[in-house]
Amino acid sequence: MTKERVIPLIVATALFMENMDSTVIATSLPAIAADIGTSPLTLKLAITSYLLSLAVFIPASGWTADRFGARKVFSAAIAVFMIGSIGCAISSSINDFVIARVVQGIGGAMMTPVGRLVLLRSIDKSALVNAMAWVTVPALIGPVIGPPLGGFITTYFSWHWIFLINIPIGVIGIVMAQRYIDPIRSENPDRFDLVGMVLSGLGLGGLAFGLSVAGLGLMPWPALVGLIGGGALFTVLYVRHAKRTDSPVLDFSLMRHPTMYASVLGGFLFRLGIGALPFLLPLLMQIGFGLSPFKSGLVTFTSAVGSMGMKALAARIIRAFGFRNIMSVNALVSAVFLAACALFTVSTPLLLIVIILIVGGFFRSLQFTALNTLAYADIEPAKMSRATTLVSVAQQLSVSAGVAIAAFSVEMTMAWSHASELTAEQFGPAFVVVGVFTALSGWFFFRMPADAGHQISGRQVIVVTPPREAEAEEEAARETATARDQKLG
Repeated sequence: MTKERVIPLIVATALFMENMDSTVIATSLPAIAADIGTSPLTLKLAITSYLLSLAVFIPASGWTADRFGARKVFSAAIAVFMIGSIGCAISSSINDFVIARVVQGIGGAMMTPVGRLVLLRSIDKSALVNAMAWVTVPALIGPVIGPPLGGFITTYFSWHWIFLINIPIGVIGIVMAQRYIDPIRSENPDRFDLVGMVLSGLGLGGLAFGLSVAGLGLMPWPALVGLIGGGALFTVLYVRHAKRTDSPVLDFSLMRHPTMYASVLGGFLFRLGIGALPFLLPLLMQIGFGLSPFKSGLVTFTSAVGSMGMKALAARIIRAFGFRNIMSVNALVSAVFLAACALFTVSTPLLLIVIILIVGGFFRSLQFTALNTLAYADIEPAKMSRATTLVSVAQQLSVSAGVAIAAFSVEMTMAWSHASELTAEQFGPAFVVVGVFTALSGWFFFRMPADAGHQISGRQVIVVTPPREAEAEEEAARETATARDQKLG
């Protein structure tokens, strides 16, 4: 097997472990809470500590990889995540569980951006689209297979195994990383931006934590507003600090590249909408339609079928039409299929729901592949670590914001209809709202240059030369040829 296939699979395995772990817990929440002697509400608040840990430590991932080597940090991150998983499995109190989730978050904060960095530094740009296509699989199928898997394990075995299944996966990932990934590291790593790390940690931590619990009724609104407002304030302070330092932990100067600008801002809006789907759809199926968690998971799993079906075609489609054309149109198409979920009712044929989810997953997969590849099209090798850090932070915030907006939309619909209980009718407007955000992302992609990312897509750019200029070039070529013949003659 070639390096272009092995390395993406190694990275994808680690990311799959992280993505699936975050979703299976939600299904098993009541069982875990009852076993460790706390309420599901308290435990859900504790689980958000994982998101807080991610937000705080992701900014340090790029510098850490440059300083100690991407292979070493990636392997260590998997090991730390495994230790946190074991800690979760053996937890007997809420405090133990919180500490274990924080440890998992530290590992996850390094796994995702450093894994992408390994890929970017190991794969030629010409093969990057195909490689990224496979790396995006975990983010797409993890949230949809997590609920049925978590429900199955909790029902027929024990919730502890949810975390212990990470151990063999992690061991395989470490062994494969040590064997196939080159020990790449920066010869002259930048000085660590400690002040920036503190400011960004406080800012991103406040925003990510606040957004993740917004609309869930876990905190009083004054405290929630203060948390998000404080996060925003520290984020502003960090931006001011970043302009005065040569090596910021989050380098916003990379946004001067049109491809990075579109990937971060357009990608934020796209992921905001799509990231709400794993939150809204299971609730609609279980609360609105009365399906069991296991049956609900089997229905939502169908979107992964479409996602997988796109992987073999993504590179060819992007090469044929170009990043700008594909991403501008596909954002609208994905938004339509997302908003179409608002039409689901109890009487909607299950086959129709499945078809919409499969086709929607097909187009979402294409967009994710394009987003994750385009971001690094114009980034020089020396700044790849900074780029992966910036992209990872934007992705994390977008998912948290998506869940917050979706939950807020459901609450507003309930208040508008004076409903005391959540029913299927309250979910429709939320799907439309997040669909609008997804559609708006297309504006950022449409504004990109026509040749954006052509050097990694393999798309040929045809330059049309004006007639007069063409005649002049032909005349110059003839004169050059005549002079050469005279010299040789």
